[in-house]
Parts: sequence; C-alpha cells; structure tokens
Amino acid sequence: MGRKVYDRQFKMAAVQLVLEENLFVKEVAKELFIHPNTLYRWVSEYEEYGESAFPGRGSALYNSQYEMKKLKRENEELRKELDLPKKVPGLLEEKECVRFQFLKESKHNYNIKKACKTLNISRSGYYEYLQRKPSKRALENEVLRAEIQEIFKEHKGRYGSLRVTKVLEKKGIKVNRKRVGKLMRQMNLYAKGSRYHYKRYNKKSPSIERPNLLNQVFHTDGRNKIWVGDITYIPTQKGTLYLAVFVDMYSRKVSGWSMSTRMKDSLVIDAFLQGYNKEHPPTELIIHTDQGSQYTGSNFQAILKKYGAVSSVSRKGNPYDNALMESFYKTIKRELIHGAKFTTPEQARKEVFKYIELYYNTKRMHSSLHYLSPIGVASHTHQANAMDFPQNEKKRYSF
Repeated sequence: MGRKVYDRQFKMAAVQLVLEENLFVKEVAKELFIHPNTLYRWVSEYEEYGESAFPGRGSALYNSQYEMKKLKRENEELRKELDLPKKVPGLLEEKECVRFQFLKESKHNYNIKKACKTLNISRSGYYEYLQRKPSKRALENEVLRAEIQEIFKEHKGRYGSLRVTKVLEKKGIKVNRKRVGKLMRQMNLYAKGSRYHYKRYNKKSPSIERPNLLNQVFHTDGRNKIWVGDITYIPTQKGTLYLAVFVDMYSRKVSGWSMSTRMKDSLVIDAFLQGYNKEHPPTELIIHTDQGSQYTGSNFQAILKKYGAVSSVSRKGNPYDNALMESFYKTIKRELIHGAKFTTPEQARKEVFKYIELYYNTKRMHSSLHYLSPIGVASHTHQANAMDFPQNEKKRYSF
C-alpha cells in the first residue's frame, strides 16, 4: 500500500480537535490512525501560520490573530467554570430521593452541608438514605443504569435499547432487551430520530442510458471493490454546508469525504481523491452514484478514468438504486444534524468531521455487520481473511 496523503480539510479538522476541543495529540492521532509526530507537526504549523497553514504549494503567511483566539478560548473556559453552580437549582423540582441520589453520586465534588442547603434536603435525611440497604434487584438495576448511561453518552444518544443490549452482551452482561428498554425509559433516554419512508419516485421518467452495475444488489465479497456516493446539505444559521461522501459497500466505512459551501464538481472530486489516497483501492473500483451533474460531468469522469475506476449510476428518480447511501445520510441526519442548530458552516464542519472520523468509522456498530464497526470489520478481515457474514440479499442495506 502506498503512502497515505491527507488533504487540507482533514489536517485542519484534526488540528482543531487538539486546539479547540482540548484533546491530547496522542489520543486524537490514535483515533484517526495517524502517527502522533505527524499530528504534532500539523499543530505546530497551524500555531505558527494560523488559517494560512497547509497551503499545498507556496509559502504560508503568519496569522497574528491566533494568539487573540487562544486568549478568547481561555476566557470562555473560565466563564463556564463560574456558570457551573447555576445548573444545580434545576434539581429542586425533582423528587427528594432523586436529589439524595444526585448528592450521593456527586459528594466528592461538593460540600455536603452547602449542597444539602442548596438542594433543600436535610443532612440527617441524606445520611439515613446512605444507610438504606437496597434489594438485589435494585443493586442490579443500579449497575445496569450506570452501564446504560455510559453507553448512551458515549454514542451521543444514537443507540436504542437493541444496540445498547448488544454492547452490554459484548461486555459480558447478559440482560433482556425489554429490561434495558424499561430502564432507559425511566432515565428518559430515547434514541434520536425516527424512520423515514419514501412515498413515491418517478418510475416512468426517461433518462440517458447509463450503466447501473449494482441493480440494487448491495453486496460484495471484499473491501474497496464498490464505493457508493452522494451529496447532502447541512443547514446552518449563516449559510448551507454541502457534504459529499463515499462509503465502502463491504465494510460500511466512509472512505472519503469533503465539505464546502458551494456544490461544485470539485466537492465530489476532493472526496474521491481523499478516499483514494487513504485506501489505495485496486483498479476496476466501482463508483456508484446518482445522475447528478457533479458525478456525470466530464471532470469527475476524467478523474475516475485516470485512477482506473468504473462509473455506475442509479436510474433517474429512483432513490432505491442507491439505498445504501440514502441509509447513511438518514443515519447521520438522525444522529447528528437534526436538532443540532449549527450557527456557522465551520461549526457544522467540525462536528461532521468528529462524527465520521472519531465515531462512525471507529465505534458505531452496524446491524448488517454483526454489530461490528467499520474498523472492526477491517481488523476481522485482516485476521481471518474472510468475513463470516451471511450473503447480503437484494435489499440488505441497514446502517
């Protein structure tokens, strides 16, 4: 496999995770599967040149606004620390036992005397609550609640009772799905979104004859043999951000992505080149998309020809021909975009990057992959040389 090449979008997003999210370089590098020294070099270049870093060709210019931005970020962190005590009065509306339990779980962070006064509970009642002996069932539920809360928080509210149960099983905790669902309802933990069904599509509309190599058979026997792609938009308060993605059909991994405020053919070309430089797929790679002008135009087709890839397109007006890609966008919109209310395209860009590179590719389980992540599929394939998955039937495209 050749040397991986990362474009400017990827480098900027990775550096922002370190500088703006206050994450450790080694932690981010591990999540993104890059060498820590590489990320250290990117961070140093960004700190020196700011937004002018990573020009590709030419010299970067020093950006004097970086230090000001750093000071503003430090002031914002101090303000958040001062505002933290204001969140406690929200518990006053809860039942007394809930306030007792909150103080029990947070006793190392607060002074007990002051906390009891703030929460409007007596110290004697609190200490009596600590001496109560819970039943065996209550103890089991307490452990389960903690595990469920951790899993739900780790996946940012995207997992329902079925996937939470699967994660518990992988941890060696055998529990009924209905019990997990009941505990999640008690804790007001509900997975994001709901299913969407296409009402109709244009079956009779004529279209230019273009090869449809998939014909709704969403199955392949190895990685990087078929990629599916599409474009979606992400609304923000200050404009629209467009996202182009290519997904590997076998592992469900997002092989390449690109984001821009303009929907030009360069958007899909950048996404394809990013995936190609990272994955180095073999020749005759099938690229299946819809009949959008960004994909059928001469620029993108020339890129496919240059790298030995083969174009395949859906029938006009038929979303089911690219159902696997539609399923991916349904998932990211349900789990990230809907209800996010992004302020700027830059904020949306950063959150989408974290979702794809730090969560979707590395952690999120897929029912069609026997509840493995895309990276897990790659590891399993490397060790066993063949996945022991059932043969995907015609409409198997669950995410």
